[in-house]
Amino acid sequence: MSKRVSGIRASAKVVLLGLLLLALVAPVVSQAKEIKLRYSLLWPASHPITKLAQEWAKDVEAATAGRVKVTTFPGNTLTPPMQAYDAVVKGIADMAANLLAYAPGRLPLSEVLQQPLGYLSGYQASKLANAYYKKFKPAEFNDVQVMYLHGAAPGFIMTKKAVNSIKEVKGLRIKANAENADIVVNLGASPVTMPVSDTYDSLQRGVIDGTLFPLEALQGYKIGEVVKTVIQDYGISYMTSMYVIMNKGKWNSIAPEDQKAIEALNEVYNEKQAKLWSELDNSAKTWATQKGVKFLDVSKEDQAATVALMKPILDKYVAMTKAKGLPGDEALKFCLDFIRDNP
Repeated sequence: MSKRVSGIRASAKVVLLGLLLLALVAPVVSQAKEIKLRYSLLWPASHPITKLAQEWAKDVEAATAGRVKVTTFPGNTLTPPMQAYDAVVKGIADMAANLLAYAPGRLPLSEVLQQPLGYLSGYQASKLANAYYKKFKPAEFNDVQVMYLHGAAPGFIMTKKAVNSIKEVKGLRIKANAENADIVVNLGASPVTMPVSDTYDSLQRGVIDGTLFPLEALQGYKIGEVVKTVIQDYGISYMTSMYVIMNKGKWNSIAPEDQKAIEALNEVYNEKQAKLWSELDNSAKTWATQKGVKFLDVSKEDQAATVALMKPILDKYVAMTKAKGLPGDEALKFCLDFIRDNP
């Protein structure tokens, strides 16, 4: 064999070895590529939930050694609230935290979470929301990657005038969102739909007689300054359910080990979020009490009567889901059992 041929073969081996090494290194380089996420938040920059989300973002960066970086956009500055879910699906935002109710008709099975199920606290509600998602993995969320679900509860009626019974709500004009207006109707009152931002002034001017809100709103939206009574009737207690979601393509671009790190953090933050809701509720209750708000505990008899009035709402939910081929009866039973077993 000539020296020239041997040299060519040696050079070829070096080239092949180089190509092999490049093939082995390329996936590592690819995985190390920095992923930047734009995270749309419903709450203003000063809100404790925004601060918790920003804490999550910092922990994600640390857990992924800087490979995943998150920039938060509080106060709907990246996406309008009613478009947040769709914006994530389309990649206009990489992530969003917002209300399930702001994606109307899109998440029918998950509407179980906002029914008057008798929630006792925001902690319980948030743990249930996450447990529900893990149990049913509803296909309606398939176009996004769910980080976790959570929610504000208990939701009660708050009145501008002092009242002594849930029965006195009959005939009043009560601010309610479309998804829980039936609660107001079934109590014999008139639901009035308006943005949360208009509620304070509308109560103050007498445009409405009361509102249906979770306790946190007493302080968060200063509703405690313009109401006299919070009717603590757990027969109507509902959750304002919320999601934290990521664009599916963006999630799939994250390395598997970093996905696992984020999923582990999500478990930690669902717990933190659940605790935060209860802290916010307790703070709001103390704050409102100092403003002179009365917290009315209804009698067992009145609460039982309210539960009976709410049953048609639950039946309506089950009928709606069955018409869509969804297991609404199973979802409802799961949620009621969870609330009973996890007070």
